[in-house]
Amino acid sequence: MDLDTYFYLVAIPAVMITGLSKGGFGGGIAMLGTPLLALAVSPVKAAAIMLPVLIFMDIIGLISYRGNAKWSIFRQMLPGALAGIALGWATAAWVDDNMIRILVGTIAIIFALNQIFADWKKLGARAENRVHAGFWGIVTGFTSFVSHAGGPPFQAYTVPLKLEKVQFAGTGIVLFSVINAVKVVPYLALGQFSTENLHLSATLLPVALLGVLSGVWLVKRVPQEMFYRITYAAMIVVGTRLVYTGIQAMA
Repeated sequence: MDLDTYFYLVAIPAVMITGLSKGGFGGGIAMLGTPLLALAVSPVKAAAIMLPVLIFMDIIGLISYRGNAKWSIFRQMLPGALAGIALGWATAAWVDDNMIRILVGTIAIIFALNQIFADWKKLGARAENRVHAGFWGIVTGFTSFVSHAGGPPFQAYTVPLKLEKVQFAGTGIVLFSVINAVKVVPYLALGQFSTENLHLSATLLPVALLGVLSGVWLVKRVPQEMFYRITYAAMIVVGTRLVYTGIQAMA
């Protein structure tokens, strides 16, 4: 099998999975996109290829979920997210990708299990909290910058708020649209956009479109309770995989 064929055999499912999540379905499964793509190319190249694809997905998501964001959450998390991006840029040369995988995976598992327990105990929705939003915003921006893995920290703050499912998806789309747009400048400064990478990104855009629209379609048709159950399950599965991958690579 030649390298181009292998790349697309890996890249197409990676982008499709990411698209479903960017369309609001499947919780943190978008985190699988870059690690999957890294099976075919280097992790740095995978992240560079994925960023334009993510931005394209954000545009489709913004159109699909227009008018459905919880703007108070966006305003609370954005300053921290921007600070997290700056921190990721400043520490890019020293960040250990495997430690980030373990951190993000652990966050995903703990908060999914905690929310399952809260639902079992029939605890009500948490109130919004600026301090918590700021902290999780920083973690979201940082992990999104270093590995496109901002989903679980974002969910750690927003899932306990128990937003209506379309509003939950819309809020995530708006926040990550800004985060991904801001990431373009430091990615350019770090020299991660080459002609080859941009060409590969462009060839994956049709798959990205199909993935996002499929995710939007599913969100609007899956019952709310089942939607959150799928989100919890995805957080646990992806989190476990990230922790395992990080530990294995460090062993």
